[in-house]
Amino acid sequence: MSQLVQFEDLHNIEYKQAWDYQESLMLKIQENKKDKQNPIFHSLLFCEHPHVYTLGKSGTENNLLINDEFLKKINATYFKSNRGGDITYHGPGQIVGYPIFDLEQFNFQVKIYIDKLEQVIINTIAHWGIIGTRLKGATGVWLDIDKPGHTRKICAMGVRVSRWVTMHGFALNVNTNLSYFSHINPCGFVDKGVTSMEKEVGEKLNFDQVKKVLKAEMAKEFGLKYM
Repeated sequence: MSQLVQFEDLHNIEYKQAWDYQESLMLKIQENKKDKQNPIFHSLLFCEHPHVYTLGKSGTENNLLINDEFLKKINATYFKSNRGGDITYHGPGQIVGYPIFDLEQFNFQVKIYIDKLEQVIINTIAHWGIIGTRLKGATGVWLDIDKPGHTRKICAMGVRVSRWVTMHGFALNVNTNLSYFSHINPCGFVDKGVTSMEKEVGEKLNFDQVKKVLKAEMAKEFGLKYM
């Protein structure tokens, strides 16, 4: 049975504004779960953020390698988030996806949910001939995990689940300025790199086309019907 999902492309939006919006959607689903009369509609948000570093609940502040003054110099902000995971970067040219799903409606455990999100990204980048995979002990999608010194992440993930409702999600590097990652230990790793679809393919990609494929792959993997 398909799950009804309201899809919204928020385009370029400040991180905190998108966070607050996610919270409101999560709360609405949780309230509707209490009242069996109300239908539960999931949400899927796509967006880009201005330059921002976010630290997850299990993260270490030392993984941000610059001070407040340098943050201002590179026109970036910094937030401590309530998602899982360590530190990551969001910025222009990156598709950030925020599924606000009630996992009980999908009959998923959290691990299955994460696996499916990773599979969506693996399937999406395959359209451009990029072979992604999982890395044991780390979330997200990686390339060349069998080549020490060459392993690199193309998509970061970090979620929050409250009363089985999800928020936060994934960040797929499409045409991302990768130099911003040099100011952090991405996801806490010091021995692995970061890449983008643009870097792997060798040319700038049609951003809207990647969104279109990603949206379709989400529908296919999760059995979604967009409203």
